[in-house]
Amino acid sequence: MSQANVFMNNDACLCGREAVRDQAAQWFARTCDGTLSADVQTQFEAWLTQHPQHQYEYDVLAQLWGAADGIARVRLEALCQAEPVRQLPRRRFIQQALAAGVAAAAVGLGWFGWQHHQLNYQDQLHTALNERRQIDLPDGSHLELNGRTQLSVDFSAGQRRIDLTAGEVMFSVAHDTARPFVVNTRHGAVTVTGTRFDVRLDPTRTRVAVEQGSVKVQGADASQALLTAGLGAQIDARGTVAKPYAVDAAALTAWRNGKLVFNDAPLSEVVEEVSRYRAQPLRIGEGKVGALRLSSTFSSDDTDALLRALPSILPVAIKTHADGSSEIISK
Repeated sequence: MSQANVFMNNDACLCGREAVRDQAAQWFARTCDGTLSADVQTQFEAWLTQHPQHQYEYDVLAQLWGAADGIARVRLEALCQAEPVRQLPRRRFIQQALAAGVAAAAVGLGWFGWQHHQLNYQDQLHTALNERRQIDLPDGSHLELNGRTQLSVDFSAGQRRIDLTAGEVMFSVAHDTARPFVVNTRHGAVTVTGTRFDVRLDPTRTRVAVEQGSVKVQGADASQALLTAGLGAQIDARGTVAKPYAVDAAALTAWRNGKLVFNDAPLSEVVEEVSRYRAQPLRIGEGKVGALRLSSTFSSDDTDALLRALPSILPVAIKTHADGSSEIISK
């Protein structure tokens, strides 16, 4: 097995922020050496795109190296020109000297300055109708975005902040007691240090459901609720947090697998949910049709199939309007 393949196989076994920093230092040393073959260059580019933190840590080293002219570079150049240690090939010696020089630059410039730079991260994320995306953040947190979602990410040394302005996200938050993870909507905020939970923003409410761990939900009016696994809560349009209630987190987040799960749900709620996955809204007719109950599972990618099946399940009919919207009416 080639040295390059051993290097990448070792990379695959490493995990965590420190491991990524070590990988970045090794790759930086090798690229500074300027002797990468085409095959190893391809492996390097694949490593960069494997995770956002890879590119981030490599860029930090590049910026440190550019700022370290007066600290470590003269010493490093002398090392590289010296007679290499007999047991090491010259290229490997230079690579190790480069890596050592980067570490010396980090110490000279101040570890805390580097750490502060590494903790800062900003991004804007969005999805289109019926698009689902999975995003890994530099802190190790994982986001699953439902369709029509918009959010901004703003990480600093003291807080990890998400501003959700539309849609729904399933958060798997990396534990960090020093930096709370806060999800803000126009109705209130959800604060955690590490857990799995879903936040959905509707026009008149924010809905929170916890799959694992615990979260604090706070409304704009300062009302609060503490949720643990299997509990949910809503923040209404006035910013008031309702009393927590039991939830089926798996059913509520079935959208991650392209499913819509309804368990004895009023048809009015079914219509509201299905409308989120259609270009034209689905409407409910007058009378008692909205109170009819439905228990079934459908594909969120094909809501027309639900409309075709509905008249065979409930005493309803589907009326199509000129603007392309549909309405569920009583038979």
